[in-house]
Amino acid sequence: MAPPRYQLRTSAAISLALALVAGAIAEPETPAAPYGKNPAAGAIVSVNGIRLYYETYGHGQPLLVIHGNAGSIADMAEQIRFFSGHYQVIAADSRGHGRSELGEGRLTYEQMADDLAGLLRILNAQQAYVLGHSDGGILGLLLAIHHPEYVGKLAVMGANVEPSGACDWAVAWVRSHDRFAAGRIAAGDRSAPWQLRRQYLDLLGNQPHIPLQDLAKITAPVLVMAGDKDVIRGEHTLTIFEHIPRAHLCIFPGATHLIPSEDPVLFNSTVERFFSHPFTRPDTKNYFR
Repeated sequence: MAPPRYQLRTSAAISLALALVAGAIAEPETPAAPYGKNPAAGAIVSVNGIRLYYETYGHGQPLLVIHGNAGSIADMAEQIRFFSGHYQVIAADSRGHGRSELGEGRLTYEQMADDLAGLLRILNAQQAYVLGHSDGGILGLLLAIHHPEYVGKLAVMGANVEPSGACDWAVAWVRSHDRFAAGRIAAGDRSAPWQLRRQYLDLLGNQPHIPLQDLAKITAPVLVMAGDKDVIRGEHTLTIFEHIPRAHLCIFPGATHLIPSEDPVLFNSTVERFFSHPFTRPDTKNYFR
């Protein structure tokens, strides 16, 4: 759960930060691409009654990159740029986001996850690696639970499985902005897509509801990540980690929910190490047998 990008873009919190050199993996030098608006890489598929927009970059093992609430492909630019040097990156605008259609009815994480599974099916991308940020992390968890054939490895950053997993200040923020949007609609204000914004806020404030026992069904290796000052409560992130059978946990020090853009070198190298190394589950207690 993250504050929608239409608000975050006005905040200094998403100003580009200086990247720390965090490992031996260097970001490949590639020409800047208009991610999210690149006709050379973009395509549209019909899935579950909507037109879903996606772009592909690079070659090799398929890697689905999933953006957060009220965002789009462009928000994952740092990840697309880096990982396209190692993988075939598939980046999609989720239902009701970016260039993808909203369709009818309530916007739900389950529906968006089903859409992405449909995209992977069309692209014949079984056992893809999946990287999701914020709402994208929630979608990654749902993919691994309900469509395990399409998830080989999963890395999630700042995800929650219940609305209560968010910090109190974030819950209050969502409620306040939802009241404001509702007021704008009642006043007949057409200066912004208030109905759509309320759909985004509904995702943040009233969803998801993923049972912990469903996390235990995930068979893919999972990297569970968060900043030590995230929008998600630390104990909630730990609970997610502890309920996934084959999971690693990473809490980035001195970091916020926005570390994928604030410190992409550290973030990307951490995810790449997880993806490129065989999964192991060492336990300190084994040294005391």
